[in-house]
Amino acid sequence: MASLTYDLVLAGLAVGSAAALTGIGLIVTYRATGVLNLAHGAVAMVCAYVLRQLVVEWGWPLPLGALVTLLVVAPAIGLALDRVVFRPLALSGADPARSLVASIGVFVLLVGAAALIWGTGARDDAPVLLGDDPWVQLATVVVLGCLVGAVTRWTRFGRELRAVVDNRPLAMLSGIAADRVSAAGWAFGSFTAGLTGVLLAPYVRLDPYGMPLLVVEVIAVAVVARMRSLPVAVVTALALGVAQAQLTRLHPEGWAGELLQAAGANLFVLALLVAALVLPGVGGGDALPPPSRAPRVPPGVWLVVGVLFLLPLGFAGEDLTTAVQVPALAVVLLSLVVVSGRGGQIALGQAAYAGLGALFTALLASAGLPELWALVLAVACVAPLGLLTGWPAIRRHGLALALATLAVGVAVSRFVFAQPYATAGLAPKRPAGFDHDRAYYVLELVVLACCLLLVAALRRGRTGRALAALRDHEAGAEAAGVRVAGLKLLAFVLGAALAALGGGLLGMGVRAFDPEAFDPLRGLLWFAAVVTLGADTLLTPLLAATLLVALTPGPESALPAALIGLLATLTGRIPPLLPLLLPETRPAPLVTPRRPRTTTPAPAPTGAAPSTGQPAPAPTTGPGGAGGRTSSGGGRPPRLVARGVSLAYPGGLTALDRVDIALRPGQVTALVGPNGAGKSTLFDCLAGTSRPTAGRVVLDGVDITARPAHVRCRLGIARTFQQLAVFPSLTVEENVLVGGPAAEQALRLVGLAGPVRHRAAAGLPTGTLRRVELARALAGRPHTLLLDEPAAGLDADETAALARVLAALAADGLTVLVVEHDPDLVDGIAHTVHTMEGGRLLS
Repeated sequence: MASLTYDLVLAGLAVGSAAALTGIGLIVTYRATGVLNLAHGAVAMVCAYVLRQLVVEWGWPLPLGALVTLLVVAPAIGLALDRVVFRPLALSGADPARSLVASIGVFVLLVGAAALIWGTGARDDAPVLLGDDPWVQLATVVVLGCLVGAVTRWTRFGRELRAVVDNRPLAMLSGIAADRVSAAGWAFGSFTAGLTGVLLAPYVRLDPYGMPLLVVEVIAVAVVARMRSLPVAVVTALALGVAQAQLTRLHPEGWAGELLQAAGANLFVLALLVAALVLPGVGGGDALPPPSRAPRVPPGVWLVVGVLFLLPLGFAGEDLTTAVQVPALAVVLLSLVVVSGRGGQIALGQAAYAGLGALFTALLASAGLPELWALVLAVACVAPLGLLTGWPAIRRHGLALALATLAVGVAVSRFVFAQPYATAGLAPKRPAGFDHDRAYYVLELVVLACCLLLVAALRRGRTGRALAALRDHEAGAEAAGVRVAGLKLLAFVLGAALAALGGGLLGMGVRAFDPEAFDPLRGLLWFAAVVTLGADTLLTPLLAATLLVALTPGPESALPAALIGLLATLTGRIPPLLPLLLPETRPAPLVTPRRPRTTTPAPAPTGAAPSTGQPAPAPTTGPGGAGGRTSSGGGRPPRLVARGVSLAYPGGLTALDRVDIALRPGQVTALVGPNGAGKSTLFDCLAGTSRPTAGRVVLDGVDITARPAHVRCRLGIARTFQQLAVFPSLTVEENVLVGGPAAEQALRLVGLAGPVRHRAAAGLPTGTLRRVELARALAGRPHTLLLDEPAAGLDADETAALARVLAALAADGLTVLVVEHDPDLVDGIAHTVHTMEGGRLLS
């Protein structure tokens, strides 16, 4: 027994050492470049193939082949990635989400290229580099980890590395060669990937698909280490490796034994799932970037596409085995248009939902349920499972969300699709009356058309505008009254339903359930294809499905993987393809919603000039102008009150210190003070963006301290932001409609009722965008308006026009709080002025 335990410990140390190498490489690359290299496993696979090619195929001595592979080929791959892919992204200031897409592209490209070069069959003759002694591998890991730790902590290069990650532009201004630091990080990261690959290759399947996914699973050790601590990563990897080996000793009977066996074989997957869903999110970044232009698909293009999809019915004969896969896959990819294209959320696990749809459809049909009802019920069962990825999306963004969705996809693949007890012997049948390919293809086209109409209606409606607003600027969307959490859940649930529907159709189309058709690699390929072609257009899933099926009818998809991966790696240089080819949207005028009955005063369109595109004139006398500082609201009780509001950040920094302020209707209250005084933080506490650590926020006598921003917006508290919070992919009118039903009055009041209302917000001047943001705040008919530096970026005429509008709003009874650095504007409009410094109100 003791001998067995010792042998299992040694086996676990061997696996843990390889995982530790992966963790070290990922952490060093992330700390040097700020990029989580999801292609780490693909680099490991390529290096393992290169060593085998040199030693087994070409007869090189093993030491020479290893030196060339690890010291030449692997670093060269890293330097190429830095120079060609990620340095252009860094220099262009790309957000982390775009860098993540590029790393997925590299993964898909390397996997596809390896499949084309070396084939898809598994190789079992990879050379053994360090022998079978796990202590040698462990010693290699420990020495490498100590060396990296010493370099990063005690050398000048280590200080430069940390500086580049913290603030690349500032580091460059300080004389640090940021490009050299990043290149070194990529070279070392690829070296560790290569070492991982050549160590693992003799003991696992060496094929283009198995090893990359295996290395993806052990990303868990880097996530547990918060992408920073090398000792934590090494200890976690070794502990998981040993624990996984020891679990093989347990053999309970029944279903528990099968479950324990699956857990023992996939302990790193469990760790990745827990780390991604439970531990604090890693990294930052926003959602996927909005499209640079809003394309529209002309009716003629839809006509041509429809004819092309009908061609197989007339020219392909009776055998449509390949053609029936296209509409089904298009429905799956349509789910990414909803989640990633319109909602901007990174979804890497859609293959799991598609596979569950196919699996549940087959299981329900085999239980005696008619096939169409089985498909409908399967979709209804899988849709709620979208909460597995939707719930983490509420509090996670960018890299953290990508890891969560990837972890769900990997876990479903390993614990469901790869288990014989769940999938053995399944042979899905087609619905009665649709057994022949032609009839089934017609059924798929009808379902696809209905799904396209459904998503098109969603995109045109209020929900579609809210999703685009969420994608473009989440904080601005919430401040405009969008219930961000619920909207994210809706997007993921609808995406899961569409993916399940497409997966069920795909399984019935090919009359088989193939787990490899829904593995995590397929999810990465689908995501890369949709993002590369243009995620926010309904034409993308049709084109992408056609390319993926037509280029390679077989299950491996090597050629489309290589092509799509190549395009995705160049995401920093080449924008999505379809928006470039399609004309830009010129939306028709939207119907103004009927004005609901309300007791809240609406913005008065005093003197509006809707056709000029200039700010509307307002009364020439305001509360601080020739008319003096008088107001009809002077005797009315305050509506919004802050009592003893304090906010302290972790680390002891106090942003607000027992602030008391009362805002009265019909008055403009100004808040002045130096930068860093806490003015914007007070705004955030009043608007619900931040929650104070002490004190209360009261509205009309009711404590609203715990109410989030979107609830306060619906209660009548609207705000603008110091940094512009507009939605660039929406038109001016659509931006304002996100705020509420009174869009027409708001547009007229700020002078945007002319042709400018139909222009996309992207590229408009700062002054116009300030008016867009103000109009969006007014469209919800608020009673309290919080304006954070509304005159920033405005010229003298625009500032004067803003002053007149604010005076008119106060005269109509609105409560207005303004943070502003322009003393003339403050003196001209404010009834009360508070000075703030150091988180306190001084007067």
